[in-house]
Order: sequence, then C-alpha cells, then structure tokens
Amino acid sequence: MSTLNSKLSRDQQRTICSQLGRVKLKLLYKATVHGFTGAAFHQRCDKQSPTVSVGYNASGYVFGGYTSQSFSQSEVYVSDSRAFLFSFTGGKLRKYPVISTPHAVRMIGTSGPYFGKSLVLVYGSKPVIYSNPGAEYNFNAAEMHGNDLNLTECEVYQVEESTELEKPWRTVIWESGNKQEMMESIQTYKPTVSSVSQARVLLIGPVGVGKSSFFNSINSVFRGHVTSQAISGCSPTSLTTQFRTYSLKAGREGKPLPIVLCDTMGLEDSKGAGINIDDISSILKGHIPDRYQFNPAAPLHDDAHGYRKSPGIKDKIHCVAYVIDACKVSIMPTKLEEKLEAIRVKANLLGIPQLVLLTKVDEACPSVKEDLRNIYRSGYIKEIVQEVSAKVGVPMSCVVPVKNYSEELELDLNCDILLLSAVIQMLRFVDNYFDEFCDQLSSLELSNLVSV
Repeated sequence: MSTLNSKLSRDQQRTICSQLGRVKLKLLYKATVHGFTGAAFHQRCDKQSPTVSVGYNASGYVFGGYTSQSFSQSEVYVSDSRAFLFSFTGGKLRKYPVISTPHAVRMIGTSGPYFGKSLVLVYGSKPVIYSNPGAEYNFNAAEMHGNDLNLTECEVYQVEESTELEKPWRTVIWESGNKQEMMESIQTYKPTVSSVSQARVLLIGPVGVGKSSFFNSINSVFRGHVTSQAISGCSPTSLTTQFRTYSLKAGREGKPLPIVLCDTMGLEDSKGAGINIDDISSILKGHIPDRYQFNPAAPLHDDAHGYRKSPGIKDKIHCVAYVIDACKVSIMPTKLEEKLEAIRVKANLLGIPQLVLLTKVDEACPSVKEDLRNIYRSGYIKEIVQEVSAKVGVPMSCVVPVKNYSEELELDLNCDILLLSAVIQMLRFVDNYFDEFCDQLSSLELSNLVSV
C-alpha cells in the first residue's frame, strides 16, 4: 500500500504536538483515500488511542479535536477530561477544552470522529460537518470553520510517543553541494608533517559492529557506487583475521586519498579471544606490518618477520576510531569495557586522539530508520551518544553517528553526508596529533640548542 500523504502541514503537526508532550502523529485515516464513511473510519481508527482528528473545508479552514479515549462502535458517550477541540486561525492554534467531561466523545458506528454533540466530522457517513457550539465544547462556529459545513477532507492521526527533539542538537546541511565540498576537502587534505603523505586511522571495535563495512562504505562514496572490498558480514567471531591497511581512491582510476583506514581483528569480551591488547599497542606505535596474521593467544614479538623495529611517524597511528554498535551500547559486557579502557589508556600515553563511530543508528531508532535526517533530532540517539561517551571515556563531541551501506545497491545522499562528516572529523583529529608532534619536536630542538 502506498504511503498516505498528510494534508496537515509539518508546522501544524508540531503545534498540535506541543499541546500533548513529546509525541508525533501517525496518519491512520484519510477520507479521500479510504472513504467518507463511518465504516471506513472505524475500521482504521478503532482502538488506536489517543488520536487527533482534523477536518478541512472548501473555505480553507483547518479544525478538529483530540481525545485520549479509543474510538469504538458502542453507541455510548465516553468520558475524557483531556479532550479538546481546536482550530487554526492565522497560523495560530485556538484550543477549546471539554466543558462536559462525561459526554466528551460519542461512539457512533455510522459517523466519523464524534465529539459529544458539539462537532462531528463525516456525519451520517456523508462528507459533511455537524456543528453545535456550547454543548460539550464552547467555541465560535464562524471562528472555527467559517460556518462552511462541507467537508473536503478528514484525517485521523494516532498520537505516538516520540523522542524527536524540537531543535537538532547538531547542525548538518543535507544537500548535494555539501557532499561535494566535503569530498573535495578530503581529497585535497595534506598532513602538516611533510614526511607523511597519508593519515593513518585505526578502527577498533567488537566483532560485527561494522569496521570493515565502514571502509567499504567510504570507498563506495568515492567510487560512486556501492562496493565491498573489505570482507564484511555476520559472524559470531571476527571475519578480519589480519591487520589490513586500506587506501582509498578518488574514483576507480583516481589518485589515492590522503587517508588510510587500518582494520583489525574484532575485540571480544572473553579472555584469549579476539585481538590481543599488546598487538594493539604495537599497531599504535607502527611496529606491525600490513597483512600481519593475528594470534589471540600470543602477541607479536620484535623478532617476527616484517616487524618494524624503528617505525617512522608515517608508520604510526594518527587517530583511533572506536566502532560501536548503537543497538548494543546498553548491553556492552564489562570485560569489553575494560578492554576499551586499556586501549584508551595506551592511546592517551602515546598522544593519539580518539573518537567513536556509532554505527547502525537506523536500527537503533525508528525515526532515524524512517528518515536519516532525523539523526540529530532524535532524543534517543542523543541519549545513546551520552551513554557511549561515558562508557568509552570520550567527550560527546568525539562521538559521530554513521550508517554503513549494508543492504543498499545504490548510494544515498544522506548516508554519504554522515559518512563524509565522520572522515572530516577524523582528519581534524589527525591534525591535532601532528600539531602536538610538531610542538614536541620544536621543544626538543630548542632544548638541544640550549644544552649546546
């Protein structure tokens, strides 16, 4: 079935919702689609409380009523102290509270929404309005509907609890121009240390959170279509068993981008499983070579083949990105938290900036799944960001929600913008690392001059 299009504007919906708390409206019934009959109305709206019913007439008036009670065909009056009628005049909401609570709503099988004897939309299974001010609700008929009783549309919305915030807690420009600007910014980025041509970002996280999928997704954005170079999928154990460094390209034949994403074996909460913490320390310092085969039972030794005994700054990790599943933050095992804490301490001692990539945000929040642009309007996602910030030990500003490509065959602009925003944040953190490195280098040189 095709999606119903609401005639009630977004601003009008927000105005009504502001009277009801943190809620949203879900369209159940639309008379021009389902029919101007009591049967059609009851079929879709019975037992769906609370509801907001809205009438529209040829004169352009928008008006209706709210009830917390469920509609039925019982043919009786139902008490509702919270019921009210409303109308929009000049863009503003006029509210008319119920004055006869026991007769707030009447359940009639042959009619639509029936607010006492005061207002009925779809009266007697006909596209007409019944209006009787002063009975259960006191209102001015001319003010409410201009005395035009010919109904052109009737909509009924279910009132649902919502975590959507009135204002987004981060600002994002959801436009193709912004996507292009970010892509160009990434392509033209140059590390401030001349001996380094590519920033190295290490992806660390539990099994199945989407580390390899993140690389594939970023690669897809720059290739212009969905790709799957790194091994990814669903498995109880890590699909990545080697240390891999993935260089991105600006298009199929394009130049390498100035960032390398380093993938590791997944973290596991049980002892002797997943990547060894000592191996992560070696990775951070630049000792471990590409395609090193992990052994959870034993860390890499300095006499192993390919071990870099004197790594340069270009070999080291310049930023750590913890990859966390938004759906599993609240059930993160204690042992896993302890491993993340151990890694964070090692990264801090080495002066490596850290951030969190919060994946699968669409699976965690229905409103985000419906529209990715709701990501920073979702109070639920904000709460998850706050929780993961506390668990990992980084500020909220260091937590970046993303959605990887998983089931899609074509690129999505909004998904691309979130992914590119994450890369931009990584490069900003990399700059912080290089700035600190240059400051330390200058201090060392100054110290040497003084000692001479």
